[in-house]
Amino acid sequence: QVQLVESGGGLVQAGGSLRLSCTVSARTFSSVTVGWFRQAPGKEREFVGRIYWDTGNTYYVDYGDSVKGRFTIASDKKTVNLQMNSLKPEDTAVYYCAAHGGATGSYDYWGQGTQVTVSS
Repeated sequence: QVQLVESGGGLVQAGGSLRLSCTVSARTFSSVTVGWFRQAPGKEREFVGRIYWDTGNTYYVDYGDSVKGRFTIASDKKTVNLQMNSLKPEDTAVYYCAAHGGATGSYDYWGQGTQVTVSS
């Protein structure tokens, strides 16, 4: 069983920064992928980024095109942080973290989401 809890959302002015955290409880998987997604009102869910750990200490990170160069994922395996810099009004959305076992697969586990609002 995997449990994910997000925190850190809020209101920020354009150009500012926020850091979201996702606390991960994943006792089942020897390797796991944790992803960040967002969904704005009236829009489809969008991939933000993900981090994958293999069975050792190696990890891999990649990002969606709209956030590359502005957002960074870092983790100590227990917590996955999404550092968001140079925020834009179009980054306004509910942000979710999600997880699945292994490097590929569907995201079976989701957090409750946290609201990020960027004012212009």
